[in-house]
Amino acid sequence: MNHRHLLSLTFFAIIVFIIYMANTAPRSEFFVFLKHIPYSDKIAHGVLFGVMAMLLNYSLNFRSLKVWRLDMQIGAMIVLAFAGLEELSQAFNPNRTLDWGDLLADIVGVVLFSLIRV
Repeated sequence: MNHRHLLSLTFFAIIVFIIYMANTAPRSEFFVFLKHIPYSDKIAHGVLFGVMAMLLNYSLNFRSLKVWRLDMQIGAMIVLAFAGLEELSQAFNPNRTLDWGDLLADIVGVVLFSLIRV
C-alpha cells in the first residue's frame, strides 16, 4: 500500500470514528462544545468530506469520468455517495437528525476541495 492510499484510508477511518461518536454519544463534550460555535456543523461537514474527497482523488491519481458532459473525479463521486448515504441513514437513528443543509455543506466541500490538486 502506498502513501496515497494510506492517507485516504486513515482519514476515512477518522470520519467513520466521528460518525460513530455522533451516532452513539451525541452529548459528548466535543459535540456540545461545537454547538456553541456558529455554523460549526456545516463547516465541519464541508471540510471533512472535502478533505476526504481531495485525498481520495489524490489516491486515485485524479481519475475522472464523464457524467452529463462534466468530468467528475471518481474520488469525489465516491465521497458524495458515502456522504449522501450517511446523511440519509440519520433518518433512522434516534440520536441524529436528517439535515439537508449538512448534505449541501458536504457537496460544497467536495466540489471546492476537488479543485485542489496536491
